Amino acid sequence: MVNFEQIRLETKKAIEGLLEVAKLEAGQVLVVGCSTSEVAGERIGSAGSLEIAEAIMSQIMPPLQEKGIYLAIQCCEHLNRALVVEKEAARKYGWEEVTVIPHQKAGGSLATLAYEKLENAVLVEEVKAHAGLDIGDTFIGMHLKKVAVPVRLEIKSIGHAHLTLARTRPKLIGGERAKYCK
Repeated sequence: MVNFEQIRLETKKAIEGLLEVAKLEAGQVLVVGCSTSEVAGERIGSAGSLEIAEAIMSQIMPPLQEKGIYLAIQCCEHLNRALVVEKEAARKYGWEEVTVIPHQKAGGSLATLAYEKLENAVLVEEVKAHAGLDIGDTFIGMHLKKVAVPVRLEIKSIGHAHLTLARTRPKLIGGERAKYCK
């Protein structure tokens, strides 16, 4: 049996913890990949759930909207891990739009829900996000800016799905004589 209240609570802890560590600013991008099947304790891609997607999205969207952070939801491999984003973000960052509409069997439940919920949703092939939340080992790394830095929180899963979090930082260049301000 899926405990939706537990999923909401775990998602809230994860997003709040990531935002605290990553220190994202308005206009930056957070990428989320999610297997609702894994959250339910099933094999990835086998038991997608719009109800689980809703429980997760209900905790992710409010703090991002409050801070003016763009959300990018990664689709599953059947859509080549394209992403659902606001058209405004796609224009700001110069992301190329692709023509497809996600659904549960090609895109996944969270992407399907995001396409419905975002104000002016479009799909793009790739982004370079400033931080990310990977729920169920969906491999969001291809959509993070260099250099990705793991974020360790007390929370290790959402439902039954393994949780991985990351922030990014600029590359350190210049060698042993270089000085870094941070």
